[in-house]
Amino acid sequence: MKTIEGGVCAAQGFTAAGVHCGIRKNKTKRDLALIYSSVPASAAAVYTTNLVKGAPLVVTKQHLADGKAQAVICNSGNANTCNANGIEIAEQMSELLAQALQIQSSDVVVASTGVIGQHLPLEPFATGVPAACALLSREGGHDAARAIMTTDTHPKESAATFSVDAAAYEGCTFTVGGMAKGSGMIMPNMATMISVITTDAPVAADVLHAALVRAVNKSFNKVTVDSDTSTNDTCLLFASGAAAPAGAVPFAPGTSELAAFEEALQVVCVNLARQMAADGEGATRLVTVNVTGAASDADADAAARTVANSPLVKTAITGHDANWGRI
Repeated sequence: MKTIEGGVCAAQGFTAAGVHCGIRKNKTKRDLALIYSSVPASAAAVYTTNLVKGAPLVVTKQHLADGKAQAVICNSGNANTCNANGIEIAEQMSELLAQALQIQSSDVVVASTGVIGQHLPLEPFATGVPAACALLSREGGHDAARAIMTTDTHPKESAATFSVDAAAYEGCTFTVGGMAKGSGMIMPNMATMISVITTDAPVAADVLHAALVRAVNKSFNKVTVDSDTSTNDTCLLFASGAAAPAGAVPFAPGTSELAAFEEALQVVCVNLARQMAADGEGATRLVTVNVTGAASDADADAAARTVANSPLVKTAITGHDANWGRI
């Protein structure tokens, strides 16, 4: 396994685009991202555990019920949360993209991030979606990563490649790549504000979901900036299988192939999570809390969060006051 340059389009079979469609007033800021898989892909997601959830999460959960998806539409600048017509707007967003790509709307997943409680108009998508579809390319991943930013100061991308020993995949190099955004309202308790991860490895949806949960619990769920969760946190994972030979069986639980995939997935997730923590609103330091000697992982996690969420500790670090008694 090795890390490489790249993001959500590093894996074979995926294209992306990011454009300004008019949701954000600043025309220099991209506000609409699309990710497209050339084939229906295995798909899985984890979501915020916050009691208030954005309308896009409701629609995405419904569309992922069959474990398949082919495209993502994500806007920034407006969370489409706490709106009376939020679900209707999210469904119409997916329908617009489905028509443009000539796929089923149930194969489109929706994500939104930005201001909560403001009406999200559909008009920008009517012109933005066709424009973005015309720009879909392997090189469009960076634009997509910029388009999902809100208060982030820079896009967050990561990718890794790996190979396996099994004869069925001899000569194959697989890739995991992803993008994320998140700067404020961050102590995810599930995933991240918004993250889309792709792979060209062959992995079935149920196995993909289990792998995602494990990776998220070791990465995004360990991040805290301001100790607050949000309403729209979503982490999506797609597997196209495009780097595998035709007819190859999916990676099975308990095999070295799946272990290699999970290692690469965790590396990408940890990289994105650390980028997110370092870019937290008002952040001047990236601090890692290591706990040893705890009776359990849960105890270690509780101790680490007590330190990481402490305003007293944060002010000591910011003020260069190395008073270990605060710890």
